[in-house]
Amino acid sequence: MEIDITGARIFYTFPFEIPILGKLQITETMVISWVVMLLITGLCIWLTHDLKVEHISKRQALAEWLVEKANRFVVGNMGEEFRYLIPFVAALFSTSLVSNLISLVGLRSPTADLSTEAAWAAVVFVMITGQKIKTNGVGGYMKSFTTPIPVMTPFNILSELATPISMACRHFGNILSGVVISSLIYGALALASSALFGLLPGVLGDVLSGIPFLDVGIPAILSIYFDWFSGFMQAFIFCMLTVMYIKGAAEA
Repeated sequence: MEIDITGARIFYTFPFEIPILGKLQITETMVISWVVMLLITGLCIWLTHDLKVEHISKRQALAEWLVEKANRFVVGNMGEEFRYLIPFVAALFSTSLVSNLISLVGLRSPTADLSTEAAWAAVVFVMITGQKIKTNGVGGYMKSFTTPIPVMTPFNILSELATPISMACRHFGNILSGVVISSLIYGALALASSALFGLLPGVLGDVLSGIPFLDVGIPAILSIYFDWFSGFMQAFIFCMLTVMYIKGAAEA
């Protein structure tokens, strides 16, 4: 039995190249990311439909609870002056969470592709840099690389670049490891099921050995950690690092 733990499939390659970037491709990661965005958009439309001031529905109560949690998370960790970041952080968390959990329905998680987290980390890095320049000015930002002594400049530059790299790789590594381990477990259980039922005599053994019975039930227990717990924690950690780095940039 072969176990596929390769990267995202390529569905279509456009017959032209973009300078520096090369050929433009539509990949599995891109398609599933669109699905994630459509799911989140649809959920937001459903939650915010027909809002009322009094006698609110359970759906509206859930929507208000989610908004309140997002407000407390951002304002509680960053302060009132960063309230404008609430939509960004909420969108980042929901996109990460749904991308992580979409593997529960058999689709490949977009966050199992480093390009997804790299794009998020790049956006956050631009926001961090912009906040530092806003706080200290361009001159102050450039001067910060020479502290405490000019000889530390290369190390300070590496430290600055390490921020988005560590954010992306931390999230990606945890999600990909879950995908790989789950694939290995499914493969091992299928082989065990085939060997176990293959001991039965005659046609019955031939038929039952081809059905991976052990793949039912046992992986569901493991998904509680690899999909639910790990997926939620990685989304939470990425957003927490985002607000902490931006807050730290404002205080630098």
